[in-house]
This record gives sequence, structure tokens and C-alpha cells, in this order.
Amino acid sequence: MDDTWDTVDRLLTWLDDASGRPPEQDVLLRMLKLSEEVGEAAQALIGATGQNPRKGTTHTWQDVESELCDVIVTAMVALRTLTPEARHVFRAHLDRIAARSLGTA
Repeated sequence: MDDTWDTVDRLLTWLDDASGRPPEQDVLLRMLKLSEEVGEAAQALIGATGQNPRKGTTHTWQDVESELCDVIVTAMVALRTLTPEARHVFRAHLDRIAARSLGTA
């Protein structure tokens, strides 16, 4: 997972370099971006299942997978924006979920 977080660090640097906004605005906008990506995942799911009769099937399950990956990356970048210890915060949280749900440490 370290390679993943290294990539997140590079993405964060790229975003910060291109921003031009105060850091507190970047935090808010990155959180809002997460909502946008979740909406795109929902749209892809609706399109993959053909739930809109007017449009029919407009997406594939691979589109849904791709959008879910966008949600995950966006959330990782948002977390990293909040704390330089994002990888440790995430790992500790995942461990707590596993312990609570799976009875593992």
C-alpha cells in the first residue's frame, strides 16, 4: 500500500501546485469533489442496470468499477489533504473496522 500512498502524495503535490487558492478552500473543494465522484458512480450504476427507461443501458460494469476507483482515489487525496499522516490514519481505521467486523486485530 506504500506505493499507493506515494502516488497519492504526488497527486496532492500536483493539485496543490496547480491550485492558486488558499489551503482552507482546497480542503473544502476536495471534500465536495468526493460528492461529485460518488454521484458519478451512482450514475454509472443506474446506467449499467438500465434503471432509467428513457435512456436504457448507458454504462458498463467496468464504468461502475472505474467510477468507484475515482471515489477511492478522491477520498484518499481528501484525507491526505487533511493530514500528512493519512496512510497511518487510514491503516488504523481499517484495523478498527476489521477488529469490530471480523474479530481480527
